[in-house]
Amino acid sequence: MTGTTRRAALAAGIGVAMLAVAPALAGKESKAMYGLMGRMIAQPGKRDELIAILLEGTDTMPGCLSYVVAKDAKDDNAIWVTEVWDSKDSHAASLKLPAVQSAIARGRPLIAGFDSYTETVPMGGVGLPR
Repeated sequence: MTGTTRRAALAAGIGVAMLAVAPALAGKESKAMYGLMGRMIAQPGKRDELIAILLEGTDTMPGCLSYVVAKDAKDDNAIWVTEVWDSKDSHAASLKLPAVQSAIARGRPLIAGFDSYTETVPMGGVGLPR
């Protein structure tokens, strides 16, 4: 079998497999993940304190698939936060949790400002569903 014939047979096989599962997939509604990326600026000398608050209780947020807090390597006061949620609704619900409300209240005085923020639609990655 030549390379071209092998590729054609493989493509045909993949096509048949896709047709076989298409009816099952058609009945399932796809729910897009929701992501946020932002850079905040801590009050001078308060970055580590703010990071500690941001990291409290992050394992108890229903629907949170990934929550990463990182120091900006070039700015001693900047923090990057990257989040992935199973849905935008889960993120909104998390903001109502008592632990999150407490963290917001304690962290707010330590924040000098925000200079970058974007919403994303995550498509997958290590540890995330496809």
